[in-house]
Amino acid sequence: MKRLLKSSTDKKISGVCGGLGKYFDVDSTVIRLIFVLLTLCTAVFFGIIVYIILALVIPEDNSSSNDSFTKE
Repeated sequence: MKRLLKSSTDKKISGVCGGLGKYFDVDSTVIRLIFVLLTLCTAVFFGIIVYIILALVIPEDNSSSNDSFTKE
């Protein structure tokens, strides 16, 4: 089962669009462009608030940073 996680490698601000791109199997640049267009076409303030809420609610993907960790 797929989980929605913020990307720890494909991030510009907090990894929300990178995580959405990975979840939907779409390039993260396309997700970023769609988000910017929807934000500009609706209310800019609303889009910023939605992004901040998503950045706070979606958990971080820590799998790539734990690959080199070994227990001793």
